[in-house]
Amino acid sequence: MKVDNKIDPKELDDFPGEETPLEYQTETGSYNIFGFWMFLGAEIVLFSTLFGTYFVLIYRTDSSIPPTEVFSMGLVLAMTFTLLTSSFTSGLAIHEMRLGNVKRMMIWIGFTLLLGLGFLGMEIYEFVEYASEGATLATSAYWSSFFLLLGTHGLHVAMGVAWFIIILIQIKMRGLNPVTANKTFIASLYWHFLDVIWIFIFTGVYLLRLVIA
Repeated sequence: MKVDNKIDPKELDDFPGEETPLEYQTETGSYNIFGFWMFLGAEIVLFSTLFGTYFVLIYRTDSSIPPTEVFSMGLVLAMTFTLLTSSFTSGLAIHEMRLGNVKRMMIWIGFTLLLGLGFLGMEIYEFVEYASEGATLATSAYWSSFFLLLGTHGLHVAMGVAWFIIILIQIKMRGLNPVTANKTFIASLYWHFLDVIWIFIFTGVYLLRLVIA
């Protein structure tokens, strides 16, 4: 195993077992993962607030165009399929990482990036279409909460894409070791979290709004 020169050898001695996943083979790596779970707790609070705001304002459309007239479920389903598939490919990347197959891991991360970019492209197209129909951030309280919620999620997806790109560069430069494996695993956790948030958006924003229209 190639050991990064930033790793304290004593840390590796504490985790000598090959059964231990690579991302957990240093004490710092284990703490990083635990800390990231704490960070996701703060992210849950953020999105809970945005969802709460959305549901409070769900009927505040005033005289603006109602969402049922502009929602394109075909596009939304395509976005959902794309993002959920990217979660699957991200999981495959972690599987290959634990097997030590660096090339395959990077290929699956590449597919994850392409799917993530595809999702962002469709979301931007969706927002442009809504704006052309007269639904913008300033149209009504409902549309303000809608764009704030989905825009925040989209921004997080963009950050996840950038994160994976940086990790690919680091793996190319340093190889696969406990440090880069730890970063890859944490990025994958982040990506899965965004997929879970999207499931709530798909259910609570699109499907629910069509039912109660």
